[in-house]
Amino acid sequence: MTGILYLVATPIGNLDDMTFRAIKILQEVDVIAAEDTRHTRKLLTHFEIHTPLIRYDEFVDANKILQLLREGKNVACVSDAGMPAISDPGADLVKLAVAENIAVCPVPGANAALSALICSGLDTSNFTFAGFLPKSTKNRRERLNDLATHAETLIFYEAPHRIKKILAEMAEVFGNRPACIARELTKIHEEFIRAGLAELADKIGEPRGEFVIVVEGSKLEAENLPAENFLDVYQNLIAAGVDKKSAIREVAQKFNLSRREIYNAVVDLEKGSFEDGQDG
Repeated sequence: MTGILYLVATPIGNLDDMTFRAIKILQEVDVIAAEDTRHTRKLLTHFEIHTPLIRYDEFVDANKILQLLREGKNVACVSDAGMPAISDPGADLVKLAVAENIAVCPVPGANAALSALICSGLDTSNFTFAGFLPKSTKNRRERLNDLATHAETLIFYEAPHRIKKILAEMAEVFGNRPACIARELTKIHEEFIRAGLAELADKIGEPRGEFVIVVEGSKLEAENLPAENFLDVYQNLIAAGVDKKSAIREVAQKFNLSRREIYNAVVDLEKGSFEDGQDG
């Protein structure tokens, strides 16, 4: 029989968030696979866990872990903080284990994305976890444009050295939507900053710690705004001689929507008018 791959959540800040079950599993498995063994060893020492520890990250061949599972050994996979396999190399290990019909068992616990969401004050009924945005400016802008018309709340992870730049790009693409930044979650200096995207960067101060950004979804999709609420304004501006780009920018500011949303609506409007003309 093959072993079991346990996905064990670890604290994202406060060590008291470690669950009794997580401690028990880490004590009982044959080996613990950790993203950063130095970081995890401190956690194991704190809870007096003496299970053998091996490294597993994007540079380690997953087959080494799979072979242990094939031999019947139980393996606990942990990340540096929170749930493994979320924006984490553990996800690849899970896919390979599932492909071989190896049992995968969650041991849930602290999670930064959900912790930030429930304290954000934004809608929690529907949300999309977008994780880390691409490093390339071009790819990042494409990803933001893809997300611009999503009606559900959006959740992102971000590093301190990029946070202000990312917020500026979000404000440009999404408009000045309500948003919340969470940092130092469950730690002594835990902080939630709530404001429009355009104002958030100025409220951060010196960027320290890992960030979670929670952004309100598109009101254009969420509330199904009547076209006359913004398209009539757009058409009036065009009729008055305002160029297309300026008209889109003005309408976006007026209705607190992103320029991408307005642009897409204008394209649909113009396409519809063209098709109506063909039918006539």
